[in-house]
This record gives sequence, C-alpha cells and structure tokens, in this order.
Amino acid sequence: MKSLAARFARCVNRTFGRRGRVLAGRFRHVLKRTPTEVRRALAYVLLNARKHYRQRRRRVPPVVLDGASSGLWFDGWKGRRPPPGRYADADRPPEVAAPRTWLLSKGWRRIGLADPPEVPGG
Repeated sequence: MKSLAARFARCVNRTFGRRGRVLAGRFRHVLKRTPTEVRRALAYVLLNARKHYRQRRRRVPPVVLDGASSGLWFDGWKGRRPPPGRYADADRPPEVAAPRTWLLSKGWRRIGLADPPEVPGG
C-alpha cells in the first residue's frame, strides 16, 4: 500500500506541478494477534458502511451488504447472508483469497460469527 501511495503521489504531484504528500495517513499496518482482534477487523471491513449510514442519518441502517466489500463471498455470517446492496454484483467471480492462517480461517469464529444487523464500533 505504501509503495502504491508513493507512486500515486508522484504522478499527482507531477500532473499538478506540486510537492508533498497526497495520501498522508491513509494506511496503518497493525498485526492482529487474537481471535477478538480478527473478529473486530472482519466486522469493520464487512459492515463499516452500516456505521457510516448511522452516523450520517442518525437512524438504524438497512441490513444489506456494502457493494464495495467482500461480504458477497464471506462464509462467516450468523444466519443467512444479508441481501446484496445497491452496487453489489453477486454474479461477478469471487475477489477474495482463501485464509492462510488459523486465526483467519477458524480462530475468530470462536468469538462469534458476523451478525448482519451489527454496527461496528457501536
């Protein structure tokens, strides 16, 4: 991510004749070490649109998948998978890689499956 951001910044700066950072502070690498941390990270990635919906509109968000997330192919939903959102395309091929670690494949499930009505951070 950092090398991609650097290349992007060089291109933007060259195009606009400017100098300095373009994507400052947009990527933070944190190693997840416990099932709880991994579970929270998965909920954040898959359900974060619900959090922003609630912040903007101050009401309970609908239970639909964010079209920009990998929730269409996620097999850790509690109950049934939520319906695809407005921009989700269930017909496209999976854009996810298989988990390679115990924490990501099985460990986080000990804490509890991802609940579609959940709102991360709240």
